Amino acid sequence: MLKIQNVQKTFFAGTVNERIALANIDLELAAGEFLTVIGSNGAGKSTLLNMVSGKLRPDTGSIVIDGRDVTRLQDHQRARYIGRVFQDPMAGSAPQLSIEQNMSIAYERGKARGLGWGVTAKKRQLFQEELKSLELGLEGRLKSKVGLLSGGQRQALSLLMATFSEPKILLLDEHTAALDPQRAALVSRLTGEIVQRHRLTTLMVTHNMQQALDLGTRLIMMHEGRIILDLDSTQKAEMTVPDLLHEFEKIKGSLDDRTLLQ
Repeated sequence: MLKIQNVQKTFFAGTVNERIALANIDLELAAGEFLTVIGSNGAGKSTLLNMVSGKLRPDTGSIVIDGRDVTRLQDHQRARYIGRVFQDPMAGSAPQLSIEQNMSIAYERGKARGLGWGVTAKKRQLFQEELKSLELGLEGRLKSKVGLLSGGQRQALSLLMATFSEPKILLLDEHTAALDPQRAALVSRLTGEIVQRHRLTTLMVTHNMQQALDLGTRLIMMHEGRIILDLDSTQKAEMTVPDLLHEFEKIKGSLDDRTLLQ
């Protein structure tokens, strides 16, 4: 479903600030695979996500989604293939629009603009059914403005909307990091349920090592633009947070970034 081959990205090339963000990355995800990505600041996690989304282009290498080479497509051209939830709960929805208006826009993502972008009775019924799965009572607040929702409610809504268009790839960019522990736990649980229900191929970046172990079917650890650890579902199930820290220490050689991985 997703094939990243020999992808290299260098920022500020040829200057004293030159930094290799991705160093010849090779990564392949099968359909329905849920990959969690961990690593300290500057490891290349967000750059990897931005490469897949089209926000950044690689210096070399290719990115293929569902058999189509999208390496040179801009992010808006990849919208039909990709759903994304950002770290900031305010980034995935329009606060001045109602819940049903936001959901209608998400539902029509990647389709031709026209009268179909309106909220119909059929869509409203679908939205209510989908919102019930969140167990937040939002199915009875379709006309409420999204700006009135809490951060956790808004992030849960963003997660739901990101799956409406049945994306080939779902990107989760530290999507629980800005939430309080209770809301983060809720959104994490909803993430697992939604991904499993829709069998979504998912790439999730997180600093939370326990979350990376609890969610997903595969885990990779990155450091200085490279993948230094790749665990399948069986290996991941046998790992603990101290085990992951130990693996990181073997490469890093110090605990300077230990807190950034927890």
